[in-house]
Amino acid sequence: MKKTIRISLAVLAGILIIAFIAWSVLASRIVMNPEGTVGNTAGNLYNDGLFCEYDGTVYFVNPRQNGGIFSMAPDESNLRRLNSMAGRNLLAGGKYLYYFHTGSLASDTRYPQIKGTKSFNRCKLDGSKDTALCRDLVISGQLVNNYLYLMTNTSSKDSFYKLKIDSSEKIELTDYPITPACAVNGLIYYTGHNDHYLHQLNTSTDSDRVIWEGSVWNPVVEGDYVYYMNISDNYKLYRYSLSLGTDEKLTDDRVDCFNVGYGYIYYQKNHAATPQLKAMYADGSNEWVLGEGNFTNINMTSQYVYFQVFGDEKMLYHSRLGSPTYETFMPSTDIK
Repeated sequence: MKKTIRISLAVLAGILIIAFIAWSVLASRIVMNPEGTVGNTAGNLYNDGLFCEYDGTVYFVNPRQNGGIFSMAPDESNLRRLNSMAGRNLLAGGKYLYYFHTGSLASDTRYPQIKGTKSFNRCKLDGSKDTALCRDLVISGQLVNNYLYLMTNTSSKDSFYKLKIDSSEKIELTDYPITPACAVNGLIYYTGHNDHYLHQLNTSTDSDRVIWEGSVWNPVVEGDYVYYMNISDNYKLYRYSLSLGTDEKLTDDRVDCFNVGYGYIYYQKNHAATPQLKAMYADGSNEWVLGEGNFTNINMTSQYVYFQVFGDEKMLYHSRLGSPTYETFMPSTDIK
């Protein structure tokens, strides 16, 4: 009888051990993303990727006192700290959030916007299970389905590769820079390395083609239109119709940076005497001045536009979409 009990206990212990191992494997497995996943909007990523709206939640970098990465509702309620990391280039998809973990070292002379990048990280949407996926100097990154497309710099050499979200696969695609910010339906739109034409990378086949011989900088695809800064026309803002092949100028201002979405365009007018943050409808109509001075890092969510004063990365400002005024955005650093 005692022998039978001992055997039963041994069998039970074995079952529990096997169950625990199986649970551990399942718990550590990275869940793949639904088809059509894109990590962030092109306009946000061109502007440092400080904000990212996904599935009814806004994730953002709080620069106040190096406050870390936070989440909130689109109306700015339900504020929550996810971690205390300094970051940029936020991406979200499926179960995970991705971002640059930046340090406080001296800036890279080729890419002064990046201050001693330490790693490119993945964590759960609640901020837990944070892990470094690579330690390259990542200049720009985008999430498309189950791959991160990363433009990196190592030893003063640019490269562009894709990395599976579970780190099981890494494939170099080019040995020259491609900015992958603009991704739509599995296609990445970007400025050609040598020609400044509008290129399209099919992420299913990793094949590239020229779709328009324009003079394009920072393309943003919104519906049928490609919004871009026209290099040949002093970086003025244009839009090109993919279906009609027509091109139209939206402003006579030289543009430093811009963002487009939700029916609006926000951009920084480059002018030595009267620099301004301006806004207009997506068709270029009803232009207005939102702020006087030099602004940068224009990020958009479904309800607000956020931005910073050029040269001051410790403060954020916000304005409701379509509003003629703005104010300081002061998320608390004491939120748990």
